[in-house]
Amino acid sequence: MSVRVRIRLSTAALAMAAALVGALAGCTGASTPQGPGDDVPYVAPSANASAVNKEIEQDEADAEASAAAEANAAQEKAFNRPEEVRDAFAGLQATYQDGCAPGDGNCAYFLGRVNDELNGLDKSMKADAGGPDHFKEPMARISALRTTLAGDTSTANLEKHRKQLLGTRDRINTWMQGHPEDYR
Repeated sequence: MSVRVRIRLSTAALAMAAALVGALAGCTGASTPQGPGDDVPYVAPSANASAVNKEIEQDEADAEASAAAEANAAQEKAFNRPEEVRDAFAGLQATYQDGCAPGDGNCAYFLGRVNDELNGLDKSMKADAGGPDHFKEPMARISALRTTLAGDTSTANLEKHRKQLLGTRDRINTWMQGHPEDYR
């Protein structure tokens, strides 16, 4: 049942409850032809309608907040899910369209991107239905690169290990080219 249908049903139920309360209030023995007796406080009908409207607005706000929370949770789950191996490999291959000379201003971007693409491919391979054993060789190469970088992904360290970084990319590309069923 959609959120709007539930809100409408809740609104109808609240309206019926308000009408029932109003009808029951009219049945008390404390009323006179001029209205309720002195022992019953007078409440303007507009106050009842205002209270019902506030409840309806609160129910609608709660329903919207709940729907927004569900949508955010689904979006976060999709964001954290690794991409398919073929998509991650395509990102790695796209780095062949870019490059830089040592010390060039573009090197920070380029080498960082190659490193990020390799890490994304590693994550995808670990989550693949074929299992991480299927991608044992490329994952071992990425692991060796991580050991070489020692967690330091600064531009200076990436430039220092440029040969290993690009060599890892090239060897994984060669391995993947020999396993076309994994990325087509």
